[in-house]
Amino acid sequence: MNEFYGPHQRELQARHDTVKLADRLQQIIVEPQINEQHQVFIESRDFFFLTTVDHRGYPTCSYKGGNPGLVRVAGPQELAFPNYDGNGMFLSLGNISGNPKIGLLFIDFETPHRIRVHGDASIQTNDPLLADYPGAESIVRVAISEIFVNCPRYIHRMHRVASSKYVPQAHQATPLPQWKRIDAVQDVLPAGDRHIAESLGGIITPEQYGAMVISGDA
Repeated sequence: MNEFYGPHQRELQARHDTVKLADRLQQIIVEPQINEQHQVFIESRDFFFLTTVDHRGYPTCSYKGGNPGLVRVAGPQELAFPNYDGNGMFLSLGNISGNPKIGLLFIDFETPHRIRVHGDASIQTNDPLLADYPGAESIVRVAISEIFVNCPRYIHRMHRVASSKYVPQAHQATPLPQWKRIDAVQDVLPAGDRHIAESLGGIITPEQYGAMVISGDA
């Protein structure tokens, strides 16, 4: 077997008598490239979870949302997805710049179903796919190492209420983010964002923003 399992997984598998089972599952479900079923599922999703690793070794898990087709299958061993405007912390992209190892988790809460991906990511600022994603600041390309279906047994069934109004759309303005109205960040906003508070009705307190989040108005 290859290095898919490390010594700590092997120790637990041995303790629970699942070594043979784990090896068989790896043989059955872990693949080095995207098959047709993977592609259909991945390209139907409008969100996914992204894990990266920071400079301290801590994993960072982020939710990424967009339109259906958010992640593009660019080849048998390559995925691509857009990076949109965020909070300026650049946790995911900064982590990728320092350590390209990432994980992606795609979930359908209605079916339910899920797929996991491991790969190496790179950030492309002049990628031709930028034209296909209005509002994207860059494209992340992922060279796939492993892709596999995961058991859906514990996925709760949930139904969509609405898509986010903040997802950039072609030929229409994207709503301005409410959090950039908070008084505590006004003096550190990038120059291009300093008009936002006035445009949305004025500066607000963190407590007021918190109330908007709780009510679903943020």
